[in-house]
Amino acid sequence: MFHIKNKKMKQVIKITLNIEEEGNEERVRSAIADMLCITKEDISAIRKLKRSLDARSRQIKVHLTVEVFICEIPSEKNATDTYSMLLHDVSKAAPVLIIGAGPAGLFAALTLIQHGIKPIILERGKNVQARRRDLATLNRQHIVHPDSNYCFGEGGAGTYSDGKLYTRSTKRGDVRSVLETLVAHGASADILVEAHPHIGTNKLPHIIQRMRERIVEAGGEVHFEQRVNDILLYNNEIQGVRTEQGQEFLANTLIMATGHSARDIFELLITKHIFIEQKPFAMGLRIEHPQHLIDSMQYRTRGAARHDLLPPASYSWVEQVQNEQQGGERGVFSFCMCPGGIIAPCATSATGEVVTNGWSPSKRNNPYANSGIVVAINVPDLAPYNHAGALAGLRFQQDLERIAWEAGGRTQNAPAQRLVDFVRGKNSTTLPKTSYQPGIVSAPLHELLPPVIGNSLRKAFEQLAKRMKPYFTNDAVVHGVESRTSSPVRIPRNPETLEHVQIRGLYPCAEGAGYAGGIVSAAIDGQKCAEAVAKKRRL
Repeated sequence: MFHIKNKKMKQVIKITLNIEEEGNEERVRSAIADMLCITKEDISAIRKLKRSLDARSRQIKVHLTVEVFICEIPSEKNATDTYSMLLHDVSKAAPVLIIGAGPAGLFAALTLIQHGIKPIILERGKNVQARRRDLATLNRQHIVHPDSNYCFGEGGAGTYSDGKLYTRSTKRGDVRSVLETLVAHGASADILVEAHPHIGTNKLPHIIQRMRERIVEAGGEVHFEQRVNDILLYNNEIQGVRTEQGQEFLANTLIMATGHSARDIFELLITKHIFIEQKPFAMGLRIEHPQHLIDSMQYRTRGAARHDLLPPASYSWVEQVQNEQQGGERGVFSFCMCPGGIIAPCATSATGEVVTNGWSPSKRNNPYANSGIVVAINVPDLAPYNHAGALAGLRFQQDLERIAWEAGGRTQNAPAQRLVDFVRGKNSTTLPKTSYQPGIVSAPLHELLPPVIGNSLRKAFEQLAKRMKPYFTNDAVVHGVESRTSSPVRIPRNPETLEHVQIRGLYPCAEGAGYAGGIVSAAIDGQKCAEAVAKKRRL
């Protein structure tokens, strides 16, 4: 141990502590001092850069990456002030149209402003406040507003899909810049540190509203309740769009960030002879367990309550099952896992469909854990729908959602079945409580699902029961259906310019175009499309 007198420096180190030690600032400081062979007094400040939990043994560990300031005071950065300096007044600049105010559309707009370009966002749904009232009506009265629901409205599907920000899309772009932008608009700085960052559905609306306000402050425009029903073209070049309300918005550049559920846009592209194509996607069910059961399984508590310092446990799994139809194997996997969460009704049509998804509040303090459990659907699986051309996957989705609608009694009630009953092909005579507010009804999902989905799910659960025994229980309930994990179509674009392969000035973007899956990857793709537009403008 030695004392460094007046020698200013900083160092990044990795350190592992048990979970109780991490909460003791003095213990953390001592551990860092011991590692660096300095005294505690030499440490001016400690800044966490990354944090992850390791629950593989009964002694829960916390892995920290920290920046240690030695005899030096760190400068305080104000994310909001720093971000504001990057924005220009674009009120009189040439415009770019953006369809959709989801993560891709909002991040594209902010990036355009940084390049001195004016964004005009057209959103079919309502702002977050008005949208919340329509969601309450959907949950309580089963009334679906076709343009204001869990998929459509300010913030897009991401507003009410938990706010999970973990992504493996680091090769697609700068994840850090997306997280910093969210912090600049009100998100907790913890998302910059946590290995699996999460905002929470209850906090996202305020952040999204602040992003919209900043766009407008800089001279951009955001128009709600403007459903685009025509794309104006001349010689295969974008001229503008027309909305259902009869308004025309003119510009020679259009970023299409409509999300994976804007089926009318896919239909419009077919009508306008704009090339789109089939792509693989996934469909299945949403499963719900009591959260304490998942805690017990993941933290090995043997039925005891989890440690007060531990968050509600999550899980992720992938199984490969034998595929008799095509030979070889098929992937079945968990998707959008929501600890301490709620299952939500995500239909976008007033009749004929039941769709489930999940979300969690920021505290993740609900008594249930839910996750999508989905089966990979490949293009050859869609052969019976080939008459629909590029929309074959969409028609397959619609059929599955119609089956769920019929089984649920032609309301937003979801057909449901206890997990073990589903696997063993047995009707559930009773169902436990659920977080799904419209309600659930017992239905033989093992008979109703197409074989490619139902058989694959049952095999995967059977395999899972051998290595995750607490998971395979009749206390768990499967809800039908999880059908919109991603877009069933791709809108092809030039990999260099990101423009559509056929239409000049059209930039297919993010989930709806088949290039993203989740808030962060959608935001990154929005940024990339905006950068491509700016590059073309400079040229």
